[in-house]
Amino acid sequence: MYFIVVKFQTKPEYTANFMDLVTPFTTATRAEAGNLWFDWSRSVEDPAEFVLVEAFADDEAAGAHVNSEHFKAAMDTMRPALVSTPKIVSRKVEGNDWGDMGELQV
Repeated sequence: MYFIVVKFQTKPEYTANFMDLVTPFTTATRAEAGNLWFDWSRSVEDPAEFVLVEAFADDEAAGAHVNSEHFKAAMDTMRPALVSTPKIVSRKVEGNDWGDMGELQV
């Protein structure tokens, strides 16, 4: 699977409504056949920083995502709301779902 984490730094005037801005992108991506998850979080240290954790089943699914119309539209929609280019970690990893944390069992 492709496991991706992206950090977005928003401009002050967009921070409060950033999640509303990305809702169409989120909804469309979650509906993609190869999307495993697409989850947003907000930094506890910096309220203007949003973190996206996403995963796609395989090369085909990841390629379909970045070539989709909703992806292209989202890039245009988000650009004015951002302070800087988002930071990303994107890796192909083994597995197809979350696993249990070995160091902390409950």
